[in-house]
Amino acid sequence: MTPPEAENHGPVRVAAKYHFTYEDGTPYYSIGTTCYAWTHQPLPMQEQTLETLKASPFNKIRFCIFPKHYDYNLYEPLTYPYEGTPCDISELSKDNFMEYKPDNNGNKWDFKRFNPEHFQIIENRIKDLMKLGIEADLILMHPYDRWGFSEMETESSALYIKYVVARFSAYRNVWWSLANEYDLCEKKSIKDWEDYAHIICEKDPYHRLRSIHNCKAIYDFTRPWVTHCSIQRTEIYLSAVNTKAWREQYGKPVVLDEVGYEGDINYSWGNLTAEELVRQFWTATVRGGYCGHGETYMNSNDKLWWSHGGVLYGEAASRLKFLHDILCQVPGLGLEPADIKKWEENSATAAHPGFRNKYYLFYTGHTRPSFKEFEFEPGKSYKVEVIDTWNMTIEDRGVYAGKFRIFLPSREYMALRIQEISV
Repeated sequence: MTPPEAENHGPVRVAAKYHFTYEDGTPYYSIGTTCYAWTHQPLPMQEQTLETLKASPFNKIRFCIFPKHYDYNLYEPLTYPYEGTPCDISELSKDNFMEYKPDNNGNKWDFKRFNPEHFQIIENRIKDLMKLGIEADLILMHPYDRWGFSEMETESSALYIKYVVARFSAYRNVWWSLANEYDLCEKKSIKDWEDYAHIICEKDPYHRLRSIHNCKAIYDFTRPWVTHCSIQRTEIYLSAVNTKAWREQYGKPVVLDEVGYEGDINYSWGNLTAEELVRQFWTATVRGGYCGHGETYMNSNDKLWWSHGGVLYGEAASRLKFLHDILCQVPGLGLEPADIKKWEENSATAAHPGFRNKYYLFYTGHTRPSFKEFEFEPGKSYKVEVIDTWNMTIEDRGVYAGKFRIFLPSREYMALRIQEISV
């Protein structure tokens, strides 16, 4: 056995019930992004995506093993997962292409013969991500499909699950997501998902993190095989608000993998401002959870990050790095919602019961108070800093005790970091 390299902290595990650490105990604060079909693009674009990720704050990326057919992504993939041929779409018009669903005879696949090239590309990308310190959140199934992969019968689906687990589970940065929007997979029942989960639990000797993602109906995350909640928005502007409630309901880490995307496309979920996406991140954070990024800006290349990867055009990413830097300074493993009656919901304390000095983080969100008042335990001293989460500045306001007032610039998206100090 050889010692790990300096940047190898091992796989990510659940810790302290609601949080994550690497195997060596280093805290892991998820700042994820989504690029559903980036491994199905031409190889030069895949390389471009890796270069973008290298300079980004993202330490997790969600993507599909099967190709995806959806608006803004109607191309044939670079490779297919099975030996065979796809249906002929040459005569389809642009008007009906999006709604096209082939009959069972349209595609000719041998579901017992995997295409090694398809999986080799994904395997190479997993290794590339591992070198960058990025978790590969592999989406095993999804409903956005014109090739028939979402409608495979039970035997073929089980064989596929066994194959990907055998092939990818050895990589320390792999997470398993059974599905993207499981409740839209019309041919799959809850029993099917439970059976697939059983296969993963049985065949994965390393016990990688496991979850499943919803469209409307949130899955029962109390199921024992689920390691963490992977949640899509329930309402565009309110998803992060529910973080604390979901923690209490399911008793597991809450990762809001899809609260909406920074962008300007026609769908409401894909035209959030950067400010709104960053607000969702901060709201989820101070309520004890984690949030996910995505970007859907129209551009001259007609390639949206959310599906194709490539380059980022938005303003959120740098602000998310700022947030991650702040999280890395939190004592312990993460943040817990502050259980102090007189303070608002957007407040958190360090998740470290053994830490002697108190730590608090407050967030104003879309409100803009001119001051905040606090009252702490007598005889204790507290260092106060005012954080502008959008302009990415931290201002030292000095040391306070007892009851005190902190003046703010009456701007949205401000935060206060208050830490007990020994004097």
